[in-house]
Amino acid sequence: MNKINVLIAGCGDVGCELARQLLAMKCFNVWGLRRDISKLPSGVYPIQADLFQEDALAQWPEHLDYVVYSAASDGSSEEQYRRAYISGLQSILNRLKKDKYNPRRILFTSSTSTFHQNGGEWITEASETCPVKFNGKVMLKAEALLRISPFPATAIRFGGIYGPGRNRLINRVLKGEGCPKEPTIYSNRIHQKDCAGIIAHLIRRDMDNLPVDNLYLGIDSNPATTHDVLQWLGKQLGVSLDNVNYPSPPRGNKRCSNQRIVETGYKYYFPDFKT
Repeated sequence: MNKINVLIAGCGDVGCELARQLLAMKCFNVWGLRRDISKLPSGVYPIQADLFQEDALAQWPEHLDYVVYSAASDGSSEEQYRRAYISGLQSILNRLKKDKYNPRRILFTSSTSTFHQNGGEWITEASETCPVKFNGKVMLKAEALLRISPFPATAIRFGGIYGPGRNRLINRVLKGEGCPKEPTIYSNRIHQKDCAGIIAHLIRRDMDNLPVDNLYLGIDSNPATTHDVLQWLGKQLGVSLDNVNYPSPPRGNKRCSNQRIVETGYKYYFPDFKT
């Protein structure tokens, strides 16, 4: 059987984990496009290029079955977000069209920042999106780019990603910084391994000609309050937290449902933050 060719554009933490999972299945060839190819996993064909330089995207394989766009912003400014999620994606789409590639599907790592809800309500893929902050607006524009492209496409809106090297909350706890129990602030998260797992799962479904929607929420099965997450981390690390003098992290307040991806048969490596 001929192997399936996958290009991971912006092959960072999630992309590298995805590459490892795909290569372990033995039926994929994987190309990783990034500026620093020294960080690519063994077995990945390197493409040293900059997503922001459309005329210098280097040599690609002759045929591509799937393209995964999993770039991350170099910083937190609006311009950096636009470069990462709009300019970079447009560069990839232009190259695909220019060189007459015909991938079966493009998968894009989006974000739950596209949702504006802030009252602890439950959110699904059908919920309204009217983001106030620029990050959510940029993600919606990137998703719109995909919708008008000539290629089948799926966006996965991931919640807060945690895993190796992502220590924001751990560092907060190690400093003894908790947060008040009230008001209740819900947050949504997903382990890096499950981000990659969901993408790999959707690629396999598409290969098997099973239905793949154009949008999924990528979060674990247990939206939890920020207070509860910090308290649990404090117990694991043996740190007593000050829950009075530190505010809740500046995040939204919503509970995202992963029912759609669960109904496709995806099994989580880490179904909640305690596993």
